[in-house]
This record gives sequence, C-alpha cells and structure tokens, in this order.
Amino acid sequence: MSAHRGLRLDNTLPLAFEGYAWLPNRRRRAHADAVPMRLLGRPAVALRGPEAARFFYDERHVQRHGALPEPIRSTLFGHGAVHTLDGTAHRVRKAMFLALLTGGGVDDLVARAAAAWDEAVPDWADRSPVVLFDETARVLTRAVCDWTGVPVTPAEVPALAGDLVALVDGFGTAGPRHWRARRVRARREAWLADLVDRVRRDEAEPADSAMAAVARHRDADGTELDPRTAAVELLNIIRPTVAVSWFVAFAAHALHRWPEHRDRLRADDPAFTEAFAHEVRRFYPFAPFVGGKAVRDLEWGGEHVPAGAMVLLDIYGQHHDARFWPDPYRFTPERFLGREIDPYELLPQGGGDPAAGHRCPGEAITVALLRALAVKLARLDHALPDQDLTIPLNRIPTRPRSGILVEVRRPT
Repeated sequence: MSAHRGLRLDNTLPLAFEGYAWLPNRRRRAHADAVPMRLLGRPAVALRGPEAARFFYDERHVQRHGALPEPIRSTLFGHGAVHTLDGTAHRVRKAMFLALLTGGGVDDLVARAAAAWDEAVPDWADRSPVVLFDETARVLTRAVCDWTGVPVTPAEVPALAGDLVALVDGFGTAGPRHWRARRVRARREAWLADLVDRVRRDEAEPADSAMAAVARHRDADGTELDPRTAAVELLNIIRPTVAVSWFVAFAAHALHRWPEHRDRLRADDPAFTEAFAHEVRRFYPFAPFVGGKAVRDLEWGGEHVPAGAMVLLDIYGQHHDARFWPDPYRFTPERFLGREIDPYELLPQGGGDPAAGHRCPGEAITVALLRALAVKLARLDHALPDQDLTIPLNRIPTRPRSGILVEVRRPT
C-alpha cells in the first residue's frame, strides 16, 4: 500500500512544538517502525531501528546531496560541505577529515583541551559561580584553534566560542537563534577564507597544520577547494569540537543525578570512562533525527517510499527504545561494558562506516574529549547551587536550562 495515498497533514508545526518527542510520538500512534507523513510540504517517511539505519545509510537507497534543508546548510554545516556530498566526491573529501581527525591527532587535541581546562579552573574559582557550558566552550575553542593552526588570541576566544556555539544552537529553530547563526556563519566563513588565502600565499601557519591541509586539499576532480568552501570545512572541524560542550554539560547533569558514578570516573579506568561517554551520548538528546532523499522508489517496513521523498531516521527515538536498550530511561554506563557496539545501533553522530559513509569522522574526537573532560569534571572540587536543571525537549538542540551553574573551589 502506498505510504502517501490520500491527504496527510503537514507535520512541520508539530515538529516545532514537540521537538525531540515528535517522531517518537508519531511512531507510538502508528505502532510501526516506518511512519509516513508530510514535512515542509513534501512526502516523507520516518524510520527507526538498526535495520532502518542500515537501509538509510546505504547510498543505493538514500542520498544526502540536495536533501539537507537550506536552513541547516546555512547554519550548521555550510554550503558545499562534505555532509552534502555523495559517492566518490564524498569519499575523497571525507578522506581528508579522516586523516586529520583520527590517529595521533586525537591524542594531541585531547591533551591541549585538558591543559586548557586545568589552566582555566583557577579563574573559574575566582569568578565562581560560572556557567560550565560557556566555560567548556571557551576551553575547547582555545584547544581546537591551537590544534588546527587557526590563530586566535586569548582575548578573542570568548567571542569566537560564542559564535561557534551559535552555529550549533541555531539549526533547529526558525527564530532569533537561527538568524544569529546565519550572521555568524557569513562572518566566520569570510574570516577563515581570508586565512586560507594567506596559507596558500605562504603567509600564515606551517605546512603541517590542519588548516594548511584543508587549504591544500584537492577534491575528486583534482581542483583545490575554493576559499569559501575551505572555510566551510575548517568550521566543520572546529565547530563540532566546540559542540562537545553540550555533552560535557550533560555529563555534569548525569553526575548530579547519579553521583555514584563519580568515584569510578575519578579512577580514570579506560573501560568505564568510555562506557560513560557512550551512555551520555545515548541517554541525552542532541540530534533528534537525520534526513536524506530517496534515490528511487523504495520499500521498507511495508511502507512505500517514493523517489525523491524525504527519509528521516529517528535517532532520539532509537536511543530510547526498550527493544534495543533495556530500561532506556535509566542512565546506566555499565550497559556498554564488555559490549561491542553495532555501528547502526548507537547513532549520535551517524551510523555505518566513517570511511565510506556519512558517520561523522570526528566521532573519535568527541568520545576522547568527553572521556577526558568527564574525568576532569568528576575530580573538580565544586558544588551546584540552586538552579533550573530541566532539559526542555521542545528546544533543538537542547541543554540544561541553566547551562550548569557551578561553584568552583580553588585547588589547594
């Protein structure tokens, strides 16, 4: 039976009101893992589950080129970004990111972030209380700019951190946050495009910096990226690193609600810190879903998916589905101990093979940074004053309303 036969009400407004609960609510009413609908005036089908993820990340079924809505390209990813490519063009561009974001480079970035955190703590104690989310964004901005070779003075870090947060904070809304993100992207792309030009004229940064690697990258057709596209991809290294601030704030929220995990984090046992990082990424809401476009007429879960229809993969719903995660609304890092994670099961940064598909090449950095900073957080001598720690599910992307206000005691 066609998934799109007859009149269907558009779901754009319900998405805006319900946020992360939107697709789980649709599935609950439909009692199915494939739910037909209309979104942004177009036919769409929402899918859930590891098998749905395998279907979604198969380029024979779903493509990303031309599928990302313009508001997301103009805020979160940028026009011409690797996320918008498919096939050979995607794999060649992706290889550049994998070379930069895996291996020894991860350890270097984590070391820089840990050092920046340690240097910041005494200042937090002097200004206490501070908003952990904001301070973490500054720590990560300083670390990733040093690591990529983007020249930023200490005085420039707070403004840049605020801009990078705004790029992430504005993709899921049509309001003021969105328009701020557009303005930030235009300004920061121009700034980085100028830096790329200077690198190509040998006027800035050594040849082994990440910024130089992006500036000198050649795409599948053998041509260099134009300066603006190179700037887009530099932001796609810097911005996701600073977005780890969301997960650090969630980690602080988890340690407040479940303090029994604090001692195990302080011990810095590698298996537990990794399990804790994975559970933060599973339990707390970040990306509600991802979308693509059906390459041809398809069928999944008994639903017809017409060529060109939007295909949505319900990430938040999958991460809280009891069929895949027993007692899913309980924060339990132990569920990841001694368990090999199916690449289509835990999807906070996409599914499948990062080398060939659309799984984020920076996932290893996200996990490594979260592991290191969760240990730092567990060891931080601090208290949480009275504040609003609720996490509104109708806000995309969400975070604790207070940003996690902390009173930091000076190290002795």
